[in-house]
Amino acid sequence: MIEPDTRRAIYKLHQNGMAIRELSRRLKLHRKTVKRIIKLKGEMPSGKRSDAIVVDPEVLQELYKECKGYKQRMHEKLTEEKKVEIKYSTLTRKVRELGIGETRDSRCDKVPDEPGAEMQHDTSPYTVELGGVPTLVIASLIYLRYSKRRYLKFYRRFNRFVMKCFFHSALTFWGYVAKTCIIDNT
Repeated sequence: MIEPDTRRAIYKLHQNGMAIRELSRRLKLHRKTVKRIIKLKGEMPSGKRSDAIVVDPEVLQELYKECKGYKQRMHEKLTEEKKVEIKYSTLTRKVRELGIGETRDSRCDKVPDEPGAEMQHDTSPYTVELGGVPTLVIASLIYLRYSKRRYLKFYRRFNRFVMKCFFHSALTFWGYVAKTCIIDNT
């Protein structure tokens, strides 16, 4: 999108005698774009597009109830019975825009981002060379979410008891425990 100031400048420069080809070369714009801007006298084009197909929202509401929410059936009834030529994608967009049949249930709760209010534990396997031999180790990491505080240790084996020991050493080292702990991959 070309900024309004640039559009006005193009129009003014053209009014002062600069050729369209020169304008397009200097501004690295296509000549047709420059011509269109000059035709609009440097103003922004109207962004609103009028809908070619007008369907009464009340008709869509009634159809939604009648078809029990099946948009494919709504489309069939509109085209066959009401003789409204409308594409299925246009119909679904109009139904969405009108908010017909939408439930207001949110997928999950919104939790404020507070540093130190949540911590997360994660384990990941790594292969490292110990004494020239590739060895599988488990990285255990705990960090306070939305802050930079982290605690990492590597273990040759990792089980529930080791995890409890890890938590004890990490939280003793920090001297702090967050209210919520999210445990991943363990």
